[in-house]
Amino acid sequence: MDAEDDSPPLKTLTRPQRRVVGTLIEKGLTTPGSYPLTLKAVVTGCNQSSNRDPVTNYTEGAALETLDDLAELGLVAEVHTAGGRAAKYRHLVRKKLTITEPQIAVLAELMLRGRQTLGELRARASRMVPIPSLDELREAVDGLMEMGFVSADGPLERRGATVDHALYPPDEAPPAAPAAGEPAAASRQTGAPAVDAEELASLREANEELRSDLAELTDRVARLSEALDDLRRDLGVA
Repeated sequence: MDAEDDSPPLKTLTRPQRRVVGTLIEKGLTTPGSYPLTLKAVVTGCNQSSNRDPVTNYTEGAALETLDDLAELGLVAEVHTAGGRAAKYRHLVRKKLTITEPQIAVLAELMLRGRQTLGELRARASRMVPIPSLDELREAVDGLMEMGFVSADGPLERRGATVDHALYPPDEAPPAAPAAGEPAAASRQTGAPAVDAEELASLREANEELRSDLAELTDRVARLSEALDDLRRDLGVA
């Protein structure tokens, strides 16, 4: 933790707080050219249909209130860029916590999606920061577990082990971990045959990249819309 940080220690975050912080971390790593984010971009990122579970429909008012709460916790700061009309927002997780790049990506992914197998987590977090092997992922997760930010349903070496963030507030019960050997939730719901978690993660990786590209395009459209609105105001066009 930053020696000059007098904000409360990070112990729990509400569901909206996790979604906003996770989105800021993700966009800062995947689209650094458009970071920090405007309020509109924060809302778009929170509500996108890819790389999110559950999909949300936050309003700008709700997102702004959450950003204010996160600022009080020392996790978010409002910034004003040169020539920029709208306020922008950045996360301060690196100042708040002493964690590695893989760890910040892992924590963001868990805040955005919740409980996952190690194979799924590695494929998804690697969109943000390269994680070349499961051993390196286990090392990152193990460090987060020691700090109290992540929990696991068993030894990380066990096939099919799942991990989740440990930031749930007392009034929000975390989803139960699947029983050992139990099929993944998607397989239970659809009746599809169970697939090895790491094989499934490998198959999903290409799809995740496509969804991420689509999300980035959506962000760019939102930014172009903001720029067009600014131009119209400058020209006095309604």
